[in-house]
Amino acid sequence: MGKPTGFMEYKRELPADRSPLERIKDWQEFHHRLPEEKIKKQAARCMECGTPFCHSGMLINGMASGCPNHNLMPEYNDLVYRGLWREALARLKMSNNFPEFTGRVCPAPCEGACTAGLAGDPVTTKNIECAIIDRAYDEGWMVPVPPARRTGKKVAVVGSGPAGLACADELNKYGHLVTVFERADRIGGLLMYGIPNMKLDKRYVERRVKIMEEEGVTFVTGTEVGRDYPSRSLLNEYDAVVLCGGATNPRDLKIEGRELKGIHFAVDFLRLNTKSLLDSNLADGKYISAGDKDVIVIGGGDTGTDCVATVIRHGCKTVTQLEIMPQAPLQRAENNPWPQFPRVLKVDYGQEEAIALYGKDPREYCITAKRFIGDQDGRVTGVQTVNVEWVKDEQGRFLPREIPGTEKVWRAQLVLLAMGFLGPEDTMLEQLGIERDERSNVKADYGHFSTNVKGVFAAGDMRRGQSLVVWAINEGRGAARECHRYLTDSEDLI
Repeated sequence: MGKPTGFMEYKRELPADRSPLERIKDWQEFHHRLPEEKIKKQAARCMECGTPFCHSGMLINGMASGCPNHNLMPEYNDLVYRGLWREALARLKMSNNFPEFTGRVCPAPCEGACTAGLAGDPVTTKNIECAIIDRAYDEGWMVPVPPARRTGKKVAVVGSGPAGLACADELNKYGHLVTVFERADRIGGLLMYGIPNMKLDKRYVERRVKIMEEEGVTFVTGTEVGRDYPSRSLLNEYDAVVLCGGATNPRDLKIEGRELKGIHFAVDFLRLNTKSLLDSNLADGKYISAGDKDVIVIGGGDTGTDCVATVIRHGCKTVTQLEIMPQAPLQRAENNPWPQFPRVLKVDYGQEEAIALYGKDPREYCITAKRFIGDQDGRVTGVQTVNVEWVKDEQGRFLPREIPGTEKVWRAQLVLLAMGFLGPEDTMLEQLGIERDERSNVKADYGHFSTNVKGVFAAGDMRRGQSLVVWAINEGRGAARECHRYLTDSEDLI
């Protein structure tokens, strides 16, 4: 390494964010950048650890330890430290098609497995990754590179989220003619409509898609396979098909009062908000407004956080986030050792903004909704909850048990359900005769990605269930490799 003692000489430093009370006034990205010399020092903290778990990508207790894409962090950190930015970009692009996305929205399992984090603070790998790709665009290094030759094979990719885009990008590099089908009016899947603009500016998505178009990938928007385009036509018109449609069935909360107006799935709330923002800067009013409302967000994950940040920008009166799970510990628990991903309390950007605006964290833990309360017009006015405690059953599984006497009613004129997703939608899969696993996901083994239908592959959340952007990229790349092998009996690039 260029600076073997860097992790002892330099402290971990991240770029400052715009202040919460300033940034809630707009929808712009709120992260600043570190100057080059500071980035170099952060890269110098990457120690000569011998066994770099940061790029291992292992699953430990069901969670990623290290980068699923196996990014070569020690190599590109060393190159950044030495000022070889273009070479660092080449190393980064070897394993990650879209560092401009992961560098902004990935929870960084690489940093959770960083050896420097054992005795101190981990290397700021995610920020360094983002700095490399941002510099590449600034310097004009990110230009279209079409394949030198074409195979003549046609491949359809269904879905333009991170899995679909990664798959299409790789298949195009192999020289195949790739068409990506997207049912929304813009390309990007959850990158476009599932993640708010202040967390991932849509300019970055559109910029990358434009390069892919110039490299030869064809994008078809506003076309839902199975409804607007017959599913069986894919098999007739293309030599292979890769299904990357995501796990888009939201988990519902079927309790008393669910039919009341003002209760929405978080995915619909976020999608409509981003579309209206991009179409008209919210001037068209075609979104679900939280303005001057008491808002209850049910769900404590990233989507719930995105809802909190969005309703604050709408000018909500209050916002409360209900979480059935206990609060995470401040430090790693004994059953969560390194190099597992650290399950510790995180104050994310949405909670940070709520604290600055209202003086308290919006999250309430170990609490569950029992019924929704409405008025004579059929609109929600409140949520009745009860606290729970987690106890073991006879099989040793932890289950929530209600605590008598803890019932409470919360005011709410808007309720957002952010409780995750159950699996992919049915229409296209049923038309194609695709087998499903016990969780309703497409049945296709990891590493092979082939379904029961010849020439049809599956990747991303549609195959593995709701997961991370970085896992989707990993799966899209893997499915492209297997699809290429199916088409040509070769893994070599053209």
